Amino acid sequence: MSTKQFEKATLAGGCFWCTEAIYEKVKGINLVESGYIGGDVVNPSYELVCSGTTGHAEAVQITYDPSIISYDEILKIFFATHDPTTLNRQGADIGTQYRSAIFWHTKEQEKSATDIVLELVKSNIWTDPIVTEIVPLSPFFKAEDYHQGYYRENSAQMYCQVVITPKMEKFSIEYKDYLKEDM
Repeated sequence: MSTKQFEKATLAGGCFWCTEAIYEKVKGINLVESGYIGGDVVNPSYELVCSGTTGHAEAVQITYDPSIISYDEILKIFFATHDPTTLNRQGADIGTQYRSAIFWHTKEQEKSATDIVLELVKSNIWTDPIVTEIVPLSPFFKAEDYHQGYYRENSAQMYCQVVITPKMEKFSIEYKDYLKEDM
């Protein structure tokens, strides 16, 4: 029987289909679930979250093996694969449900997130300020089944072709050392 100790990270970087697609390909990631977090409604639906009235963000909850990938590495991938400088927006997706946020599970995660943001600010990678929220974990509600593995199951769909596939191709080149071997 395996005695691996898994940890969790919860991130909102715009459309959860995009974020999920990236992390499903990363070594050390055991599970990626799309869902909703940070709002006021218990068990919100996709339609309700898309209305922008619940306060939830589309997010992913990642279960990972810290002996293979660190939380800091997960965050570096997060910042490299979305725009943390656009408030309540990623590309054409607009609304608070598409905000950039890190929902920390532990004080160590909070410190890591804060330190990485400070590093990024000092590096001047972006000309605009980073608006990523760093907030304590709140209830995470798993999205409907049809959202789970969306890109994997629907890569021929137009949104996937136009938005996710180019992001995946870029990620596969720039972060090839992080890819699972079966990819």
